[in-house]
Amino acid sequence: MIENNHEVPGYQLLAAHRPAVVVDASTSEDIRDAVRLAVAKGEPVAVQATGHGLTRPLDGAGVLITTGGMAAVEVNAAAGTAWVEAGARWRDVIDAAAPYGLAPLSGSLPGVGAVSYTLGGGVGVLARRYGFAADHVRRIDLVTADGELREVTAESDPDLFWALRGGGGNFGVVTGMEIELVPVARLHGGTLTFDVRPELLETWYRWTAGLPEEMTSAVAVLAFPGHHVAKVQIAHLGSGKDGDELLEPLRALGPLADEVREIPFARSEVVFGEPDQPHAYRGDNLLLADVEPAKLPALADRTAAMCVVGLRHLGGALSRPAGIPNAVGHRDAGYLLGVLSPTSPEEVPAVRARHDALLEPWSAQAVGRSLNFLFDDVDPGKVESAFAPADYRKLAALKAELDPDALFRANFPIPPG
Repeated sequence: MIENNHEVPGYQLLAAHRPAVVVDASTSEDIRDAVRLAVAKGEPVAVQATGHGLTRPLDGAGVLITTGGMAAVEVNAAAGTAWVEAGARWRDVIDAAAPYGLAPLSGSLPGVGAVSYTLGGGVGVLARRYGFAADHVRRIDLVTADGELREVTAESDPDLFWALRGGGGNFGVVTGMEIELVPVARLHGGTLTFDVRPELLETWYRWTAGLPEEMTSAVAVLAFPGHHVAKVQIAHLGSGKDGDELLEPLRALGPLADEVREIPFARSEVVFGEPDQPHAYRGDNLLLADVEPAKLPALADRTAAMCVVGLRHLGGALSRPAGIPNAVGHRDAGYLLGVLSPTSPEEVPAVRARHDALLEPWSAQAVGRSLNFLFDDVDPGKVESAFAPADYRKLAALKAELDPDALFRANFPIPPG
């Protein structure tokens, strides 16, 4: 433990924690001690593994628990599971599972923290085939606001197990989780790059109708001086031959670059090609019941410099209930519309206005938001929109029971209710 009087940055450079105390945890006991210290001091707790989704930083007070020293991963190949410590990144899990021909339901960037990603739901490169990462959790160990370490399963505490998987992480400090792995060693994946023209986004949208669940795809529009470029991102679990046949309608549009090929799952980051270095950004999203094709050309036209607009195809396994129910919301969404902009502190108001202008025309199709694609100072209203009303009330009631003083409030805020 160290007393702290400076900023603690993470992957998100636009905001940083400024806590009173930092606890660099290496064991579950360290986390228990940190939580008990915070209770004794009457100060809030925040947790930082990688700091990608920093939403409500501590500012001059509070106890920050950093979990980067808890990055162990243990694979049980016979059971098809892995035990993942609090600070492990998906890269750690991918590399541990790959020798057994197994893979986790990791996200588009392997540098993201595995636990935090999963607590928010988790929409990854295998999503349409296998669903949310939260659907494949067997056990979670966490320290609750009373300073006790709990082993939480569907049998031991069904309500808390339900809430932790998709509820956003404000019910305690997770020390580790047991997850199911899937038998995936290779992908047929990568990107097709196009100059944006009026028919491109509509062609991609219509192409997604009726796709097999083995195909997970997205399209991202980026603005460059004088023109817009679209990257269609492909992750296909079938054979290369089947994948190439499915891609024929897109390739007929004449891509500028075609980088779709067979790759080991350990290289899955090439599908989305996201930055792997810390930077400053803001982002927002809407979950859409469906896409209105007539609005797609304007969406591309309004994409401004230093702004990425993306559509992800959902459905498939994402639309089905989890084997063990969890708090992930809006499984009926067919697409996710996201906007993200690199920015600086003085530009944030203009960036938010730009994002609002891009998303507002789609509000009639919106069913809510996804927690994992909210990259801003998040108000309770946006968090509430990520859940069905009855589920949000259940989360608030559980928060009131387990953490009535809101010790954990630096993540996606769910007020005790």
